Amino acid sequence: MDSKVERFLTKDEEDEIVEAIRVAESHTSGEIRIHIEKTASIDVYERAMEVFHVLKMDNTKLQNGVLIYVAVEDKTFVIYGDKGINDVVEADFWDTTKDVIQSYFKQGKFKDGLVEGVLRAGKELQANFPWDASDINELPNDISKG
Repeated sequence: MDSKVERFLTKDEEDEIVEAIRVAESHTSGEIRIHIEKTASIDVYERAMEVFHVLKMDNTKLQNGVLIYVAVEDKTFVIYGDKGINDVVEADFWDTTKDVIQSYFKQGKFKDGLVEGVLRAGKELQANFPWDASDINELPNDISKG
């Protein structure tokens, strides 16, 4: 594991983000994941799509997975939503969410930006994919690293 990836967030910050994911997912059938790696070896959007597939996020029943992919050294990130969520959110939803995250990142507040992004995605997922008693957590809430 690259030390830049390891230093990007402290253990406590990671725990706070995982808790934000848990809270966000407690009101929706949607799934939110965060993936952090040193650099995107290809176009960052293409890499986010690859990671989405590798993490099996394209296997959710309602196609309502959301990935926040961060390439630390490249100082870039992508929010990638599956077809189910993309079909129902406002056209500018991901852009406005990206702007919010970016404003935190520019201040070096990476944890705060990711928490805010997770909670915004969770709110949108809740509006379109409300939690149901039959829902199961289809994907782990931990932060994956590459």
